[in-house]
Amino acid sequence: MVLCLLLVSTRLGAAAPATIPGASTSAGLAAQIDALIDQPRFAAASWGIAVVSLDSGRTLYTRHADQLLQPASTAKLFTAAVSLSTLGPDYRIPTRLLASDRIVNGRLNGSLILYGMGDPTLGTADNAGWADQLASQAAARGLRFVHGDLIADDSYFTGPTFGAGWEAGDLQSWFAVPSSALSVQENIVNVTVSPGAAAGRPAQLELAPPADGMPVVVSQLVTSAVRTPNDINLYRAPGEDSLHAFGSIAADAPVQHFKLAMVDPALVAGMQLRQALKRHGIHLTGKLRTLHWPQGDAALLAHADSVGEVLSPPLKDILQRGLKRSQNLYLQNLLLSVGAHEPVTAMAGFSNSESRGIEALRQLLTQIGIPPSASLIGEGTGLSRRNLATPNALVRLLVYLAAQPYADMLREALPIAGVDGTLLGHMRGTAAENNVHAKTGSMAYVHGLAGYVTTAAGERLAFAIMLNNYQRADDAPSVGSEADAIAVLLASYRGRD
Repeated sequence: MVLCLLLVSTRLGAAAPATIPGASTSAGLAAQIDALIDQPRFAAASWGIAVVSLDSGRTLYTRHADQLLQPASTAKLFTAAVSLSTLGPDYRIPTRLLASDRIVNGRLNGSLILYGMGDPTLGTADNAGWADQLASQAAARGLRFVHGDLIADDSYFTGPTFGAGWEAGDLQSWFAVPSSALSVQENIVNVTVSPGAAAGRPAQLELAPPADGMPVVVSQLVTSAVRTPNDINLYRAPGEDSLHAFGSIAADAPVQHFKLAMVDPALVAGMQLRQALKRHGIHLTGKLRTLHWPQGDAALLAHADSVGEVLSPPLKDILQRGLKRSQNLYLQNLLLSVGAHEPVTAMAGFSNSESRGIEALRQLLTQIGIPPSASLIGEGTGLSRRNLATPNALVRLLVYLAAQPYADMLREALPIAGVDGTLLGHMRGTAAENNVHAKTGSMAYVHGLAGYVTTAAGERLAFAIMLNNYQRADDAPSVGSEADAIAVLLASYRGRD
């Protein structure tokens, strides 16, 4: 199957739901919600809803609240909870530059090791100068010559670079980039396609950042006549490095932009550091090589000396970046970071970073009072269709989070209706605007919304709205607007019975 990537665009989201007067009793609220979800177009779909007051603990509404449903990206709330509980909101992820031997008279007779520990922000606006910072610190230690290799080591995370249950067809896409302890520029390759000089000529295709470790391009893209439709196809088979480009772009078409997953983020990070070392007057005689799990060199690391370190933003900021945009890399790396902190002996037999992170999550949920049967989460993003959770499990999690010292921080980290993140453009002009703070979740036939809202009477609510197995008809409202409409009813609710 050929995967045709969509052009990068800004999705403004669903239009504001029609205004319905707020109910004054819980019975009236239930009648309003029932009227929405019992419409004939949902006859083959599955709704699950739970709404609980944070102020009184009472349940305002439920529909199949103990039914297991696919949560999509609302599952990121589970990762947020376990990372905050295990690592803390102020934890900062280090990336280290290590020397395998002592530096004597400016010389290192051995290897330099770029050792990643899961920071997903290297090369972003939050950590743009990371490579020069490490090179500067090494130069300040007097390092001038490295008679050895530069090793880009991402073996801190054990296990595959994809989450349990991720679909093979997604793995070349920007939303399913490899999780790596040495992530850089969000592990995304920016691809631009532009027409050639005339119809019939090859089209131009460029990758950024231009470096080894990117896909090998095999292009059959051609330039078609003016005013013809573009037909640009990009395909990389699972497990392969070659990117095949075929189809056509019109001679008068503007440059087209796409995003793909990097093949080897650690290699790209190593190349960027090698360039920074050169800028800071450090000469490297050896080659650049990578070290990936299941390879490792514990003996080398045990005797290595730190010559530089850069830190990520605090975990609370990483969470905000990840939750607002529903950024899968950030949340998966956080789950793996949790797993890397867990004792290897915590589980019988071999366990990787992901499975240890999930075990930490299960222990937390047990403490909260969420039974194992109510939350079957296997990775950190919600990208897997194996994930299942009940609306009640999500709401209990939200109630727990609302009682923690970091509750306000987490609430502000969620997308805000009509204001930012994945809820930008949603519910504007309603009582939910700048009121609903909630995580969205969306994939084919699945949509969800889970978070917090304050009613018109000032009551604080936690809610989870899950819609599964829904095939939207062409003339039906957008899928996002279905959950939005319920959130607006909650925001408009005037009762306190």
